[in-house]
Amino acid sequence: MDMQLQLLRLLPLLFLFISWPLFLRDTYRSPLRDAADLHPIVLLPGHSCSQLRARLTDEYEPAAAAPNCGARKGKGWFRLWENHTALQDPALVPCYAEQLRLVYDPVSRDYRDAKGVDVRVMSFGTTRGFGSDNPASKNNCMRRLVNALERVGYRDGKNLFGAPYDFRYAPAPPGQPALRFSRFVSSLRRLIERASERNGDKPVILVGHSHGSFNALEFLNQNTLRWRRRHVKHFVMVSYGAGGSVPPLKLLASSSAIGSGRPPQPGDDLLSPAGNTSRSFASALSTLPSPGVFGHAPLVITRAKNYSAHDMPEFLAAAGFSDDEVTRYRTRMMPVLLSFRAPIVPTTCINAVGVPTAEKLVYWDDDDFGAAEPEVVCGDGDGAINKASFLAWDTVIGGDPDQEYYKSIFIRNTTHAGVIKDDFAVQRVVREILEANSASHH
Repeated sequence: MDMQLQLLRLLPLLFLFISWPLFLRDTYRSPLRDAADLHPIVLLPGHSCSQLRARLTDEYEPAAAAPNCGARKGKGWFRLWENHTALQDPALVPCYAEQLRLVYDPVSRDYRDAKGVDVRVMSFGTTRGFGSDNPASKNNCMRRLVNALERVGYRDGKNLFGAPYDFRYAPAPPGQPALRFSRFVSSLRRLIERASERNGDKPVILVGHSHGSFNALEFLNQNTLRWRRRHVKHFVMVSYGAGGSVPPLKLLASSSAIGSGRPPQPGDDLLSPAGNTSRSFASALSTLPSPGVFGHAPLVITRAKNYSAHDMPEFLAAAGFSDDEVTRYRTRMMPVLLSFRAPIVPTTCINAVGVPTAEKLVYWDDDDFGAAEPEVVCGDGDGAINKASFLAWDTVIGGDPDQEYYKSIFIRNTTHAGVIKDDFAVQRVVREILEANSASHH
């Protein structure tokens, strides 16, 4: 009887497993029959989902505190991110943190890899460069979306392509150099042109998740309107808001303990300030709340001072960032965040809502962010980005008279990552992509 009861409980899950591919085929017609009609897709994954490899040249000199980090010098390429297996060894954590760091060169006014570290993105042009070797996060990086697209007729390298990127780098405003991001823009342009040419000159559908959408939007606005209209049929922007978000402020606030430059500890997340690594990235401050969305509302509250989106430079200084780092935020990143504009290609925004998302951080005890744990006041969002940032697209894109088509979709009962991981949400994303395939508004 117990066995029968367990089987009965499993039947709904079994039905979902069996019916998922059938649902796609019945709803979207036969994928094999319609494959020739599909517009090519280029996918841009989230922030930490692009894989990086590195090699150490003769110029590399490990830090005095970690002399063994030079063991790979002259031995060719190795996986730098994400090397989950290697990061289980506490002795290697400082090496990977050191080799991931960026250096800002005041002479060239640009970021570069650490001296003697040569870093490249893995598998650009295909979806094989996405993902992680960490079993716990292997489905967080568009893998299930790729599988679902393959079930409706897409094939990697034929009409499905990937644009992984070096997530440490970021665009810069006009007049300031950003060599690595400029190279990414050039590579993505060539990929899109090649994908279109291989598929009967059909314009492509760009699909970005999270930070991938940020890069895609910047890419579109760095190309001429004529080029966009010729080569891009539709832009599907998933899990990305126009105004930054509040949750990253908690990590930045806790990083004040890093001001002394302590080395990363085992268990630290190398992409968080606690790892003393991500604060060196050009992209580190790309998600700070925008004054255009959050205005003067207090976001970080202390006994001595409240910080709104207008006070982010002062907040960064209080969190232990140097004067030079704060200046770079003012001059490099803030202008980019304040210059969001419509891509002037048909656009669909898909975001999760209904998840408690940090809206205010309250430090009751003192202003020592590194030692204090804040009270978190939550509002609506996807757990990582506030709903206010999603709604801002209605003004930025929907309110632009030159934007031909704009659609905003909110999905409940999922999260920032769940939009491309949970089956019912992936179904909705695929449905929107296939609607864009057949739409006549290009």
